[in-house]
Amino acid sequence: MAKKLDNTEERIHKVEEALGRTEQFIEDNQRTLIIIISVIVLVILGYFGFKRYYIQPREEEAQSQMWMAEKYFGMDSLDKALNGDGAYPGFLTIIDDYGMTKSANLSKYYAGLIYLKKGEFQTALDYLKKFKKRDAMVAAMAGAAMGDAYMELGDTKKALDHYLAAAEDYPNDFTTPVFLTKAAWTHEMLKEYDKANAIYDRIRKEYPKSNEARNVEKSITRNNILKGS
Repeated sequence: MAKKLDNTEERIHKVEEALGRTEQFIEDNQRTLIIIISVIVLVILGYFGFKRYYIQPREEEAQSQMWMAEKYFGMDSLDKALNGDGAYPGFLTIIDDYGMTKSANLSKYYAGLIYLKKGEFQTALDYLKKFKKRDAMVAAMAGAAMGDAYMELGDTKKALDHYLAAAEDYPNDFTTPVFLTKAAWTHEMLKEYDKANAIYDRIRKEYPKSNEARNVEKSITRNNILKGS
């Protein structure tokens, strides 16, 4: 019993010594610690102030300016969506004038899609790469668009990677079968027929009601013939 008491007293003594050293350190470095804490507080206050009084007003302004560009995009008026109509700015101006806002980030996505439609595939990739993918659904769409751009540029392996990633980013009954089908087509281009068939089989099992599922049997049969030839 005495030994246990001795051990307990020793541990208490060590704790007291550690606390004493901590108190002494704080006392010796009080000025430095106050400066460090003050800087941290100022940085935190500055960050929230920056967001509240600078970013938020610019975000609201960007949104009020961007709606017409989105309307032109929906109308397939690509040049006006990209460059504006003289009264309202296009996506490129939103990107330049409202950097750091969500609207500017989304404008990069739109710009990438527009350049893809215009056949300027490298420029499309440049904008899509700059787009920060915060939303899973939009991230999937952007990833698939990058796959299309790489395919047009002749980089089938990168295209395949992006189609497969897009299929996993936001699994759903509408876009996922489309992205998987593009991945299967890419495997076929690479003469990887077994891998293509595995994807077609996945579409048949996981997305049986999709439009893409209707043709998988024919695609699998065709690939089996090509594989054996």
